[in-house]
Amino acid sequence: MANGAKIGEVCDVSISDGAVKGLLLEKGAIFKKTFMIPIHSISSFGRDGIMIDNKQSIKPLKKPSDFSFTHHHRLSGRMMMTNEGERLGLLEDVYFLEEVGTIVGYELSDGFFSDVLEGRRVIKTDEPPAIGKDAIIINVKM
Repeated sequence: MANGAKIGEVCDVSISDGAVKGLLLEKGAIFKKTFMIPIHSISSFGRDGIMIDNKQSIKPLKKPSDFSFTHHHRLSGRMMMTNEGERLGLLEDVYFLEEVGTIVGYELSDGFFSDVLEGRRVIKTDEPPAIGKDAIIINVKM
């Protein structure tokens, strides 16, 4: 925020225990490096970018242990199921409260044709999901 400089491009989110822990940022032109911005270090989310107080809050992403949406320990495209064993669809996106990073909804797909005809569904939950090898299990809020 101090100088208005563009630091990089947000490319993903880091997720752990049902919450967004931070945003992944790519820097560089040819050889891109990935960095992490903790959610608590973000001053504001705007339509065209995010604002942070200082560059010191950006840390290099070494060995990621958390899940991300499309990068390391990928969640996008995984099957989501209820804790009763009902298939809900494939995870396409997450919705979270910007201030605290709590995930409040999951956007699901039933495939291309179903998305075109019926649209995607958003499932809401208050509890963190159980992330398994092949599926993500959630307690659905009706």
